[in-house]
Amino acid sequence: MRSNCDVRMPTLFLPHGGGPWPVIDLPFGRPGEAGALRGHLEGLAGTVPAPRALLVVSAHWETDRVTVHTGAHPGMLYDYGGFPEAAYRLRWPAPGAPGLARTALELLEAAGIPTETESERGYDHGTFIPLMLAYPAARVPVLQVSMLRSLDPGAHLALGRALAPLRDEGVLIVGSGNSFHDLRSMFRPTPAAVAASEGFDAWLVEAVESPAPERAAHLSAWQSAPFARAAHPREEHLLPLLVAAGAAGADAGRCVWSGGVNGMRVSSFRFG
Repeated sequence: MRSNCDVRMPTLFLPHGGGPWPVIDLPFGRPGEAGALRGHLEGLAGTVPAPRALLVVSAHWETDRVTVHTGAHPGMLYDYGGFPEAAYRLRWPAPGAPGLARTALELLEAAGIPTETESERGYDHGTFIPLMLAYPAARVPVLQVSMLRSLDPGAHLALGRALAPLRDEGVLIVGSGNSFHDLRSMFRPTPAAVAASEGFDAWLVEAVESPAPERAAHLSAWQSAPFARAAHPREEHLLPLLVAAGAAGADAGRCVWSGGVNGMRVSSFRFG
């Protein structure tokens, strides 16, 4: 991909709420939470340079090898259930990015990361929910790249490092997940669960805002953090953050927003 972009794009980690929430109003969460998250995502585009393309790693796509979507016109993948009919009528017709896919594959191959391709998968809710708020016109091309089913922290940091050169080509690299993701606690919050979410979030903010070498070491060993498994019984919603951190290189990271999902603390991060 050629670009006239004269700035290095940042990388982002976004909380994507739950199912179609906060795009669809649901009887879920505490007063003001949906509006706060929606407002953060709606204001996102105004805080970063205009991207030539978005590269998204969603918590809702796992494969044995890093898989790159090569389709030109992805559809919609409503990978949730039990919601109002309106949740299955949402549309976000952003174009795919086949040319960028070829460049990404070359970078991954050069880094020694085994890859596969596919062209049929639609946008899952980890992609379309936050991005239809951030980029509602759906004009920016989007490249979907999978996580690894191994859930290996080092492999996801390495994935980000391999893709980092795209930042100089006007590509905004986005990890989409949630910094806290224990569904039982989210649906039945207790004081202990709220405290766990706040404790883990405090550790995560400190880890992200550490200098790059320490940051990578902290994130690689995230399971040793306070309340780690209370926050992430399974870590698929955390690892997109590691991709964004890996792609950041030596750039500083910071927490740019913090809010709640039914009382559980969730945060959004920016690198660069």
